[in-house]
Amino acid sequence: MYEAIKWPQDMTPSRSPIHFTNELEVAACPETIWSLLVDPAAWPSFYPGVEHVELLDGHRALRLGTQFETNLAGQDVYASVQEFEPVTRIAWGGGPKASPESRAYHAWIITPTANGSHLWTEETMQGPLWIEIAKQAPDIFWRTHENLLEDLAKVATQHSRSSTK
Repeated sequence: MYEAIKWPQDMTPSRSPIHFTNELEVAACPETIWSLLVDPAAWPSFYPGVEHVELLDGHRALRLGTQFETNLAGQDVYASVQEFEPVTRIAWGGGPKASPESRAYHAWIITPTANGSHLWTEETMQGPLWIEIAKQAPDIFWRTHENLLEDLAKVATQHSRSSTK
């Protein structure tokens, strides 16, 4: 069985009008996937719509407590890393600058498998901005994360192949 997300009390799925999960088997080791998730310079290569990620604490990689700004779902977003267990799990929470009452919590769990990794991502969202987007396209967030997983898998697999040559 895979580990459960450590939801903040106010962002649990039962308290969130938007909640979705995505998962994928990836032919890359957990360390490769982890290295991509914690490297903000790598995000534009696999994260739909992300053009830049700015870490606000002077570090080059995400770590527990790292605060960052980026553009997700067409919104300028401020977030901070709230779960951080190297090579196993990472999660961040935050929200769009334009709608402070709208928030999200996005978690990742990486589990080693015989052929690479099982990658699980789960997110809850609350607030008027996210709800309005979901009304216009009910599966937009789920589809975006399906694309995210597929793109991350491609990049991780390419990294794995190039590092074994």
